[in-house]
Amino acid sequence: MSYVFEPATRPALPVVGTDKLFPVRRVYCVGRNYAAHTREMGGDPTREPPFFFNKAADALQPVPHGQTADHPYPPKTANYHFELEMVVALSGGGKDIPVEKALDCVFGYAVGLDMTRRDLQDEAKALKRPWELGKSSDLSGPVGPLYPVAMVGHKGSGPLSLSVDGVVKQKADLADMIWSVAEQISFLSTYFEVCAGDVIFSGTPDGVGAVTRGQTMVATVDGLGEISLKVV
Repeated sequence: MSYVFEPATRPALPVVGTDKLFPVRRVYCVGRNYAAHTREMGGDPTREPPFFFNKAADALQPVPHGQTADHPYPPKTANYHFELEMVVALSGGGKDIPVEKALDCVFGYAVGLDMTRRDLQDEAKALKRPWELGKSSDLSGPVGPLYPVAMVGHKGSGPLSLSVDGVVKQKADLADMIWSVAEQISFLSTYFEVCAGDVIFSGTPDGVGAVTRGQTMVATVDGLGEISLKVV
């Protein structure tokens, strides 16, 4: 069997106010970074070191502002959950980055969803297996356009919310994070060399829940617009 080699391309996110695209290198997600959600998931919301998992970069689904994108319900699940997140995109990196210098690595921010096959994740937890089947299904990372830091500054506080068919399901403030964006970047850089093009999903508030085909999710983060997705 022959294979046709083509120029390599990377998944990319649009940048607000420009015609440029932000090429994505790697996607990290921080788990249980809001106290109420930690309790919701059966954990203890103390400042234990944060933990991370990965999504495939091509699991991201760019979602334009002002449109309702179709979001496919994935196979092999009967319990598909939304998790509202603020997404952080890096334009720099390194190893062992001090907290006080970590925000220098940030290019911008966006609204995102960490969509989760919860039944598969729960099974993986029970069997002490990796989470990829639950967390990294195709298009499981809807993300809105990136807002550069030069436009919106750094996002340490401000409301974020998610509704399903007009009913608010998640509502919190970025200030409720257990670990700040700077702390997340600094901690992550002790395990990996973080690089330009890396994206971090910074954690979800409480209120996560299931969606079914035909329902519409609208997610918003203060200053970063909103994204709308219909589950199909």
